[in-house]
Amino acid sequence: IVDDNVKKLKTKIHGVPVLGTLKDLNHIVKKSRIDEIIIATPSANASEMRNIVLACETTDAEFKTVPGPKEIVDGKVEVAQLRKVKVEDLLDRNPINIDLDQIKKYLNKKIVLITGAGGSIGSELARQILELQPEKLICLDRSENGLFYLEHDLNQVNSQTNYTTIVADILDKNKVSRIFDENKIDIIFHAAAYKHVPLMELHPDEAVINNVVGTLNMVQIAETYHAEKFVLISTDKAVNPTSIMGATKRVAELVLQSYSAISKTALVTVRFGNVLGSFGSVVPLFQKQIARGGPVTITNEDMTRFFMTIPEAVKLILQAAKMSSGNDIYVLDMGEPIKLVNIAKRLIKLSGLEPYKDIAIKTIGMRPGEKIHEELWNRDEVPLKTDHPKISSAIGNHYNHWDLMSQKIAALVEMAKARNTNGIINNLKRIIPEYTPTDGAESQRQLKNTKNILVGQ
Repeated sequence: IVDDNVKKLKTKIHGVPVLGTLKDLNHIVKKSRIDEIIIATPSANASEMRNIVLACETTDAEFKTVPGPKEIVDGKVEVAQLRKVKVEDLLDRNPINIDLDQIKKYLNKKIVLITGAGGSIGSELARQILELQPEKLICLDRSENGLFYLEHDLNQVNSQTNYTTIVADILDKNKVSRIFDENKIDIIFHAAAYKHVPLMELHPDEAVINNVVGTLNMVQIAETYHAEKFVLISTDKAVNPTSIMGATKRVAELVLQSYSAISKTALVTVRFGNVLGSFGSVVPLFQKQIARGGPVTITNEDMTRFFMTIPEAVKLILQAAKMSSGNDIYVLDMGEPIKLVNIAKRLIKLSGLEPYKDIAIKTIGMRPGEKIHEELWNRDEVPLKTDHPKISSAIGNHYNHWDLMSQKIAALVEMAKARNTNGIINNLKRIIPEYTPTDGAESQRQLKNTKNILVGQ
């Protein structure tokens, strides 16, 4: 037994001696030839857990943790069960709490629509909202595959709420308008978007059409059908953007801010960083690379990202939605940024392997549009506290002139429809002066065009 409580040193617990503290762990493991370490501190916060795991990682032993009190109370596991330490355990913050009863009251008798419902955030929104039992839940996505799996998950939720899944595209204004007309929707959570940075560098026209035009369509339809509230799910990549994806998401934020001047629907933006385990994100990619025997690829050893689990991000989205009366940008507290190389190392260790020895970590260079460090606040924004300690409001220049913004967006969309990449970039710069495209993006697009020509011949 190892314990940091010095009063327990040189004592015995059920006849087993306490040999030292955490700093003695490596020595004790070697001396006693320990094969496996069991972390029996289920109430440890994330910072404490991180220190324990770091100490375990200095040894050659495997390590597991006992489940936490919530997992036991919820009936998900028994006390006797052990599990591998998960990367979520290493996020440097305590679990986020919200008043679910207040959210449930807010959603009572409301008809809720989620766009992008088959995606990572959209599907978790659907699960949590269904448990809170609004009058009706409508899940919209153009991915039939995503909706198929979502239906399977929602069928497991114990709820009295009726829900429906609809295959539809946010660009199809006629169909979406009919959905609003038939359902009298109160609240919209707009999670539909293109999110992959390198792909959108190669397809800037699609990023503009989907992320900007799609958002504008949904906002205008929500206003036409007298929806109460519209919540845009945004990203830290919209802050001082260097990528097409980030720039189009920033324009989507500005659509809401400027349209608020003429809208009776409350328009709200919720901005946050990466979520652990989302489709196509870094953690599942690392896990696949480890399962194949490596190498694990990173683009830059200094690269950091903000991380949050999907369930806690969705909880804060719901809290922000309840708090806002309109024309707000809320930013979620993501904790401290984490180096991606450290996540790679920990995932390798959690797989019972040794970084650089069993699994190589290879630096492949930054991809077009990527930043080394993401940000949560634009240069002109100042964080303002709200009633929730984990949610801040972004106070900065408010864009309240829809007439002017609509003209700029029309010019941008015209370039997107013409597939004029230089025109798209120039118009994005006019709308977002802080947008600074990365140097590698243009060469990447030229390479794509060259490949397309060769294939065409």
